[in-house]
Amino acid sequence: MRWTRALIGWIAGFVILLIRITCRCRAHDDPRPNLRRAGRPYIYALLHAHQVSAVVANDDAHMTAMVSRSADGDLLVPALKMHRVTAVRGSSRKGGKDKGGRTALARQAELLLEGVPALLAVDGPRGPRNTVHRGVIDLAQQTNTPVLPVVVIPSRRWILSKTWDRFQIPKPFASVRLQFGPPLEPSAFDSLEAFTDRIGSELAALERQYDPTEAPSVHKR
Repeated sequence: MRWTRALIGWIAGFVILLIRITCRCRAHDDPRPNLRRAGRPYIYALLHAHQVSAVVANDDAHMTAMVSRSADGDLLVPALKMHRVTAVRGSSRKGGKDKGGRTALARQAELLLEGVPALLAVDGPRGPRNTVHRGVIDLAQQTNTPVLPVVVIPSRRWILSKTWDRFQIPKPFASVRLQFGPPLEPSAFDSLEAFTDRIGSELAALERQYDPTEAPSVHKR
């Protein structure tokens, strides 16, 4: 039932809030201060496995995230709302070829142009892991917004090893590292494929360097 999922979502939000209060988060090679001073929004490009860690580490006053139109997505909406993240719904339940994805991207584009950062799990919602799907490219090109490749790595975490992405949840009192790659401007790439490949290679390189036990070369799907 919908109300049951909503209740579970709020409970999950409180659990994440408690984790967030106890964790220490630090960003490295962070390009956001310069972008904020320039009045430019940005798109976080991260792995599906890192979504909860990203919410725990979020310090933006407002942010959007795409969430699937599914029962699992329904669970996330209240939890995200508690952490200043607006859920933009797309995929899985709405009719039509794109299953709501285009509508969701259009809404994220509107908010980006108003200055609200966006978060996209580039390999979601179903992988394969570390495979960059087109949504982040379309969003960046439509709005001329830089993409920030980032891995979010807790020092202590639960890893759901049977999920396709090895989904991660920070443990209380963990240190959470946000490790950024260089900001990627859409205008710097002459093809969709080149832009896609660069985002994927940056994320893979960051994982290999800062989280080698979870890098794609270790856990192939």
